[in-house]
Amino acid sequence: MTVNGWLQILLFCGIILALVKPLGGYMTRVFNGERTILSFVFGPLERGLYRLAGTSDREEQHWTTYTGAFLLFNLAGLLLLYAMQRLQGGLPYNPAGMGAVPPELAFNAAASFVTNTNWQNYGGESTMSYFVQMAGLNVQNFVSAASGIAIAVALIRAFSRKSAKTLGNFWADLFRATLYILLPICVVGTLVLVWQGVPQNLNPYTVATTLEGAQQTIAQGPVASQMMIKHLGTNGGGFFNANAAHPFENPTALVNLIHMVMIFAIGAALTDVFGRMVGSERQGWAILAAMGVLFLAGVVVCYGAEASGNPLVHALGIEGGNMEGKETRFGIVLSALFAVVTTAASCGAVNAMHDSFMALGGMIPMINMMLGEIIVGGVGAGFYGILLFIVIAIFVAGLMVGRTPEYLGKKIEAKEVKMAMLAVLCLPLTMLGFTAIAIVLPTGLGSIANPGPHGFSEVLYAYTSAAANNGSAFGGLSGNTPWYNLTLGMAMLMGRFLVIIPAMAIAGSLVTKKVSPASAGTFPTHGPLFVGLLVGVILIVGGLTFFPALALGPIVEHLAMIRAPGL
Repeated sequence: MTVNGWLQILLFCGIILALVKPLGGYMTRVFNGERTILSFVFGPLERGLYRLAGTSDREEQHWTTYTGAFLLFNLAGLLLLYAMQRLQGGLPYNPAGMGAVPPELAFNAAASFVTNTNWQNYGGESTMSYFVQMAGLNVQNFVSAASGIAIAVALIRAFSRKSAKTLGNFWADLFRATLYILLPICVVGTLVLVWQGVPQNLNPYTVATTLEGAQQTIAQGPVASQMMIKHLGTNGGGFFNANAAHPFENPTALVNLIHMVMIFAIGAALTDVFGRMVGSERQGWAILAAMGVLFLAGVVVCYGAEASGNPLVHALGIEGGNMEGKETRFGIVLSALFAVVTTAASCGAVNAMHDSFMALGGMIPMINMMLGEIIVGGVGAGFYGILLFIVIAIFVAGLMVGRTPEYLGKKIEAKEVKMAMLAVLCLPLTMLGFTAIAIVLPTGLGSIANPGPHGFSEVLYAYTSAAANNGSAFGGLSGNTPWYNLTLGMAMLMGRFLVIIPAMAIAGSLVTKKVSPASAGTFPTHGPLFVGLLVGVILIVGGLTFFPALALGPIVEHLAMIRAPGL
């Protein structure tokens, strides 16, 4: 590790902290229905969308109605995106003449983009036409992100409202998140990416003649527009198979920084939205502090492991860190930082190959996802994920002092704790359950490139990434098979919707409760003690759940490496 490396990490953290209050304040005004600088542009369009949807922003919904609208909207998106892929050969804007996507792969991709996962068992430039990339995948990049933000805002209202029956209107939150937040940032950001050299066109692929006289096809297309929303919306799906390691997707150091900042921007700002809506910004800062502690711990371990390198290589007299699978223009520090950012935020974009990381370096992205999208997380998903752990942490605090637990004056009772545990446990059930099945079936074992602990890690990473709606992968696993396409698609749907439904049930319960006045026995939830309790509960629950699996994969791989003959 170097001073220069840490300065780059601190620069990134400083930019994120500087964005929290202004972006959080703007988002609060948007979701409170207040006028903003963009109201005169998007106000008429917003009202037109309400008329098309047959609703109004003043028509609020019960939690069951809100959740039902969310589920039906996502089901429609799933079916439409599947149909577009299957009919791709007859649709316009297909200069490469790509045919229909196979059924299992089409299901996997549809589930992936609808759930904000963007796991890709295909090469975008060789499988999807311009039309499917723009009208299918890119549209889902917007609406899946907006859906996640809407769920987070509904949960925030559950804590901020007193004795209410409704959580807002799903369609209003969806439209506002898209029109006032995602779209304007992406328009400006896309122009910046084009300025930096990211392609944005509808031209046919370019055929070039190399110096050796061979023919080379250079893929291009509407790349910049997809890059901006894939990072801002924490989607992660690349236009090219190499994702953000491709020079067209990530041509400069400035673009690489923009990508990372966009991945964290909305998730971090939602903590400020929470603080403003509940009437105490200190509550939001406490949640962000807990996220920050877990994030920085991951950066230290991942960066340290990659900077230390492989002792087996050092034994040969070759010094230096681990550069395998990394771009020389980004180096170790920006590759490790990007890996932690993209998995802490449930994005899945990569600028290096995680499969080539050291055992402990590759374990950190896996742990980030196993914890359940709570370290900033996907847009919206990270916030409602950490609120589930807050419910559990407050319950534990109540048990320790023999008092009915409260959070922001609302009593946390048996129903909320049961729903929180149901949501939290569905992720390990999906991640570990599918992994256990895959590593005993020939069809699952046949896709593993590396035998032994690393091969187990490849399978574990795949299902962890799918259930956590992340989308990154250990590339050594060949996922484009009927077994992995179907089971990973199922894991994505389970990881998204089996968490959201109980989370919304908690919201529906809390919004009806009165606020109890603070007393001498009230546990303060805006200071270091609460931050420490929350971090501790997250690590204990995560450790008890996933340590045995990690011990079979990256941990034993690391131990085998340092105990190798000759060291």
